[in-house]
Amino acid sequence: MKFRTEVDIKESEKKIRLEDKIFSIGSCFASEMSDLFSQGQLQSMNNPFGTVFNPFSISNAVKRLHDAEFYHEDELITFNDEFISLDHHTSFDTRYIHQTLNKINAQIEEGNTFLQESDWVIITYGSSFIYEFLPKKKLVANCHKIPQKFFEKRLLSHQEITDSIYNTILNLNDICKDDVQILFTVSPVRHTKDGMIENQLSKSKLITAVHEAIQQFENCYYLPVYEMVMDDLRDYRFYKEDMIHPNNQAVNYIFEKFGNAYFGDETKGFIKENFKINKALEHRTDDEKDPKYIEFKEKLNQKIEAQRQKVKHKIFPNA
Repeated sequence: MKFRTEVDIKESEKKIRLEDKIFSIGSCFASEMSDLFSQGQLQSMNNPFGTVFNPFSISNAVKRLHDAEFYHEDELITFNDEFISLDHHTSFDTRYIHQTLNKINAQIEEGNTFLQESDWVIITYGSSFIYEFLPKKKLVANCHKIPQKFFEKRLLSHQEITDSIYNTILNLNDICKDDVQILFTVSPVRHTKDGMIENQLSKSKLITAVHEAIQQFENCYYLPVYEMVMDDLRDYRFYKEDMIHPNNQAVNYIFEKFGNAYFGDETKGFIKENFKINKALEHRTDDEKDPKYIEFKEKLNQKIEAQRQKVKHKIFPNA
């Protein structure tokens, strides 16, 4: 007898290898998945524009990365004595214009280089809603807590969403490796501030548009992450205290499902061992001269060195 409707990710013919590079962009859920790639010591880069939710802004970010187009002073605005870009997350805001531009443009340069070598791209859409900054008549990625009166909120049209997805794919196919695999997900994080009905409408528009767009490309796939949380893990024990964001248990469950579909046996073993090493590195002692602790550290360093021999890129740089 079954007591839940389990949702699986279809197994991929192509597998993620130890030296593959994974680029991810999108909502905060994309960051959580990317963190697990990093803990597993795979080569990954996440959100060079910071957290971005809507398809239009993600398409804009990918285009700037593709073109290696730097930002200039006239593209920034000032608010609360800080220089900010409405295309970026608040983590880029600083009190000095050159510092903001340096942070932004360094990420564009790094992102452009990484994309050229990327084997996998994971895009996580969070919302169909977008805000227009009225003084500049500009669609923005982030409102930076600027008063609501300066913005107009609306849903992106179906055509705007599909065009954004299509243009994103074209730019990625042009800059990434020839056999790049592009994986689309819709974030399971519910945007309750939009309203529950509005959130469902927003998510459904994303899911519909993604399925419509990827039919035109052989290297694009949809991962049912939203469905896994909404249907498979339909219980608040899999959420954080805010009852909106999936908790670590849910994220790890999805990552395991993803790994079963996209990791080969060698990659699975590599990541599993690195997770164990990361856990061991968290161990602290009051007496570093304790013989047992010294023995523990020696064995741990041997495991790290054994893992390092398996790949060409640097792993555990701080160990």
